[in-house]
Amino acid sequence: MRQVLFWAIAPLTLIAALSATVLNSPSLQSRLNEVSSSISASLTQTKETPPESESEVALASRQPGGSGNLSSVEQGIIAETNRARRNPTAYAAWLQSMRKYYKGKELDLPGQIPIITQEGVTPVDEAVRALKAIEPMPPISMSRGMSLAARDHVKDQGPKGAIGHNSSDGSKPWDRVNRYGSWQTIVGENIMYGPAVPQQVVMQLIVDDGVADRGHRKNIFTPQYRIAGVACGPHKRYRTMCVIDYAGGYKDRVK
Repeated sequence: MRQVLFWAIAPLTLIAALSATVLNSPSLQSRLNEVSSSISASLTQTKETPPESESEVALASRQPGGSGNLSSVEQGIIAETNRARRNPTAYAAWLQSMRKYYKGKELDLPGQIPIITQEGVTPVDEAVRALKAIEPMPPISMSRGMSLAARDHVKDQGPKGAIGHNSSDGSKPWDRVNRYGSWQTIVGENIMYGPAVPQQVVMQLIVDDGVADRGHRKNIFTPQYRIAGVACGPHKRYRTMCVIDYAGGYKDRVK
């Protein structure tokens, strides 16, 4: 019997374009809490990936903060993000090549289990158009402190099979990153449940199937983001989860 995977949920995103000092305002904090609680949990899965760029992985490991104890998957997510940011037009051409594998809402990649998407090829075409209009932007550097913050969320949600941006202790993304340093200018978070290959993670965040505001794509292509932390790990419900925290700047308190 032919197996078909369904994208039951789409990825998560949360972006707060606020300074750290303003974030301490009680009224503004209340508004941020309302925003985060209104975000619905979701998931995407795919199998096809573009060739991994070893030079991009090597570059990511040379960024300030280094690769530390990050896994090859975690380093690869930053590298793939930088591949898209450095040359959005080239990334758009690769996305365009994926179009031929769609049959209606079914994504049927060679040798893989077909996937039923929510929107079919529409967000792929939209992403291609959007990326062609985006100017190249600086790469994102890795932060050990922000990666530890992302790791905290993975360790909290994974064993429980939970989803969302709030941890079980009530902490928000900006609370977690502030445990290990202090973010500057702007802070945001993407979470992907399902894929465990860097190119799959980044591709689906950029396509953003089923997400009305394409918030994950916006996070990836926000030029003000210059530093990020990433952590991936097992998830009880969706097998794997990856958390990517972004900031305009970050002062690490860990080595």
